[in-house]
Amino acid sequence: MAADFVAALDPINALVDATPGFVWRLTGLGGKDASSIDPCDNLVTNMTVWESREAMWEFTYRSEHREFMQRRREWFMPQAEASTVLWWISAGHIPTVFEARERLNRLREMGPTPEAFTFAHSYEPTGELVAV
Repeated sequence: MAADFVAALDPINALVDATPGFVWRLTGLGGKDASSIDPCDNLVTNMTVWESREAMWEFTYRSEHREFMQRRREWFMPQAEASTVLWWISAGHIPTVFEARERLNRLREMGPTPEAFTFAHSYEPTGELVAV
């Protein structure tokens, strides 16, 4: 089953790269997917930056990516804790994996806040924060 997940990465990455509102995604060497980067704790790190929460939502749940999301239970164990975190960043900022882990830990410990939230419990950007 994991072979199906790996086989879907290139088409999904091509789809995200061409999606309106998409800004950046974490990649490995040669611009390939980053699913093998830092796989400690049996986690797959997937990081993207979007112009808006709405653009990210449209891609995640209304594009062909939706079918991919529906199959995640075939490939991954259910998570008791939050596994996705959103936060606003300044234009031009590229987040790091360390930053993402800090935000995810904050969400897990404190619940949704303006610094770490989810699609279901989100906050509007403030000041110069423009991307999610």
